Amino acid sequence: MSGKTHPCYWITEAKQQPNWQESESLQQDIDADICIVGGGYTGLWTAIITKQQSPETKVVLLEKSFCGAGASGVNGGCMLTWATKYSSMTKMFGVNQANFLVSESEQVIFEIEDFCKQHNIDAGLRRHGTYYTATNPAQCGVLDPTIDKLKQANLNSWQEVSTQTLNDNTGSKINIEGHFSEAAGSVQPAKLARGMRDVALSLGVEIYENTAMTRLEYGEPAVVHTPNGSVKAGKVVLALNAWMVEQFKQFKNSIVVVSSDMVITKPVANKLQETGLSDGVTVVDSRIFVHYYRDTVDGRLMLGKGGNRFSFNNDVESMFNEKTRYYELLDSAFNRLFPKVGSEQIEFNWTGGSDRSTTGFPFFGNIKKQANVFYGLGYSGNGVAQTRIGGKILAAMALGIDNEYSSCALTGGPRGYFPPEPFRWVGAMMVRDAVRRKESAEDQRRKPLIIDKLLAKLAGPAGKADK
Repeated sequence: MSGKTHPCYWITEAKQQPNWQESESLQQDIDADICIVGGGYTGLWTAIITKQQSPETKVVLLEKSFCGAGASGVNGGCMLTWATKYSSMTKMFGVNQANFLVSESEQVIFEIEDFCKQHNIDAGLRRHGTYYTATNPAQCGVLDPTIDKLKQANLNSWQEVSTQTLNDNTGSKINIEGHFSEAAGSVQPAKLARGMRDVALSLGVEIYENTAMTRLEYGEPAVVHTPNGSVKAGKVVLALNAWMVEQFKQFKNSIVVVSSDMVITKPVANKLQETGLSDGVTVVDSRIFVHYYRDTVDGRLMLGKGGNRFSFNNDVESMFNEKTRYYELLDSAFNRLFPKVGSEQIEFNWTGGSDRSTTGFPFFGNIKKQANVFYGLGYSGNGVAQTRIGGKILAAMALGIDNEYSSCALTGGPRGYFPPEPFRWVGAMMVRDAVRRKESAEDQRRKPLIIDKLLAKLAGPAGKADK
């Protein structure tokens, strides 16, 4: 496969591997027990878990590009949990479901690590934990109320760390307060997707890449049409995430597509050693639209920031295969965080899109009351690990298994809707700009304007932590 440079470093590196190979496209009409549409993490986990639980089930997976081409291959590779969202979860889902989902979100970190070891997937996965930090006094103490509740529920994996520990391990002297959890890690996301694809193939999943769904014909069986063939299937799983809004207009207002923009340096191992960034840890700050960063196995430093661009009318394609439109913003943040490294070391920059729901959590269900057509989307920028939970939910639903996944609080469809355009985009811009002004004032140790604080609260639970 060509090693042609892609804006995203992860994709370029993955394509340079000698074992890169794309499956043939679908060229005929075939039958399947279950047809999965979408070759990202959600679709691949659903396929893998389905075959593990029911080896005799014929599973076909269709991907319009190559497996991992979308958000699954271009994200920051930070494997984080839902623990910091525990307070919101208890309010929305109740204590029992919140406990279950937080526990699951931590457990899947270890499951993905074991999965990569078992199948010899070289995805640069390092389960070395995460630091949740404050970078100015206004952010200090943000996590404390959530940790108190996690302790009461016997779910807490966080421990407060000293400023010296932060200085020694997070690579940036700007972090003034922090907590650490071992239930987190980092991974080369595109390599993970390709490794999952290989495992799915080994389990007997039929994968057709470069095969877009052009139309879904409802019925029992349902028929998934593609340019040169079709799949007649007893069950269909739509694992399209943000792309759901393109073909299924009923989801147009259930999510908002927002960018997460990233930069990554050349190999700078010596400079990283000087900064003190621990090998493989992830670091996330307490902003509403967070900064997140980590090192890589080959000694690079990656910095990302969420919440920069909100797509008008939820246009998805413009969020991918492009360089970031916010390089100056990232360049400034990079130099502020890592003056010893310097932004002149940056080699790649790109943008990726996430499908943010009104709750900040994904949702699953049946489309248009079709008992044999299932979907899941809305990971809200926190899905590297949580997509495995999504795979468990969708596999159980498709196989007709009544268990704790198929009946969990994330099923039943979206729990809210955003306003239609142009109100959605105008509102999003107002809130985004208010958040920027508020956090800029806090960085400068100034009091934010009251109106900016009020508007910033409208960012809601899709932010990193309960506040």
